[in-house]
Amino acid sequence: MADETAETADETSAGTNPRTLPATSWAVLGLLSFGEELSGYDLKKWSDWSLRFFYWSPSFSQIYSELKRLEKAGYASSRMVAQDTGTRDKRVYRITGAGMAAVRTWAREAPVDPPVLKHGPMLRLWLGHLLEPEQMREVLHRHQEFAEDMRRRAEADVEGAKDEAAWAYPTLTLKWAERYYTSERDLAAAMLEDIDALEAARAAAGSAAGAVEGPAEDPAEGPAEGSANRP
Repeated sequence: MADETAETADETSAGTNPRTLPATSWAVLGLLSFGEELSGYDLKKWSDWSLRFFYWSPSFSQIYSELKRLEKAGYASSRMVAQDTGTRDKRVYRITGAGMAAVRTWAREAPVDPPVLKHGPMLRLWLGHLLEPEQMREVLHRHQEFAEDMRRRAEADVEGAKDEAAWAYPTLTLKWAERYYTSERDLAAAMLEDIDALEAARAAAGSAAGAVEGPAEDPAEGPAEGSANRP
């Protein structure tokens, strides 16, 4: 996709230059800005809990790639710690003073990109002239189910975070996600009604056109009575 290609290009040009870090680096550094020492696994869980609702759901490889970049930039540090379970040691990461200053500056001063909406169900509906009505309805029904599932997940995460003072603002974004997916669910329901209305209007127009044309004359029956003398 175009934006993913641009993101990759940004990452390549960024290297370890702190002034040109891609947005995904700032997202990972933002997760560390809450002050806890976190492993890559922890960061994956935290991003799935919050960032995925509105920005990014990274893979483990993406997270470790960003952590490596942040360490090279001097924005994060890491150390190995022993685990109580007796399994192999794990590497944990912490934001540095320079990293905290940098992410604060970025959050306050960097331009905010407008959201780019890439709506798969609407793209399919846009091509509705190539589909059967039932196929379009199926697309919207699946989207309704997806939106409701995401709404419930966001709602549950709000409940899980509401008592954590440090997560006050992330909780607000989760509330936004709950409202957003409620809207997506309801918009899909409205689109289903629009499709029904469109099909009903087309059916009515077809019936009206048939009534205006009238029934076709059957040649086998011959001309109507009295028609022989008509010019």
